[in-house]
Amino acid sequence: MTFDETYRGGTPPWDIGRPQTEVLRLLDEGRVTAPVLDLGCGTGETALACAARGLEVLGIDAAPTAVERALAKAESRRLPARFQLGDALHLGTLGRSFATVLDIGLFHTFDDPERALYVESLASVVRPGGHVYVECFSDAEPAWGGPRRVRADEVSAAFGARFEILEVRPTKFDTRPPLEPAHAWLVSLRRRSS
Repeated sequence: MTFDETYRGGTPPWDIGRPQTEVLRLLDEGRVTAPVLDLGCGTGETALACAARGLEVLGIDAAPTAVERALAKAESRRLPARFQLGDALHLGTLGRSFATVLDIGLFHTFDDPERALYVESLASVVRPGGHVYVECFSDAEPAWGGPRRVRADEVSAAFGARFEILEVRPTKFDTRPPLEPAHAWLVSLRRRSS
């Protein structure tokens, strides 16, 4: 089943009607600076939280239904967040750069060859010295199904050549009941200048 089919079939378990707790913490700490790119934005809660704080933000997602819902939310809340269809493996087509990129639940969807493409694509739009925050499923989560689990050493292997890894710390993904919060990593990265 594709992500768009999942959205068309109802509300996915990751669509909790608000940003993840870690996103709110990053915003409260002033660690998110504009312009912001929200990758895999889904129905837009992360981007809308950024816009509500006065940050210029663009959300992209490959699922048309999710983007339609995000646009409707932005209009109903009268927030200037922008949303569009996009491919995280080809971010250079956006033709712009960002000070902060938020990847809240996208990285763990990629297989190994896609990870390499993703990191290069990401590096093409993050300003030197810019920050990327990745929240992804961790290998501490039992293998009951769902997204691929990520080990801490895989984070270093994937991002280390293009980004300085500032922190990899355990956290939890909030989910819709009846699912329990899931084990995750919050990864803080800074774009290398060369």
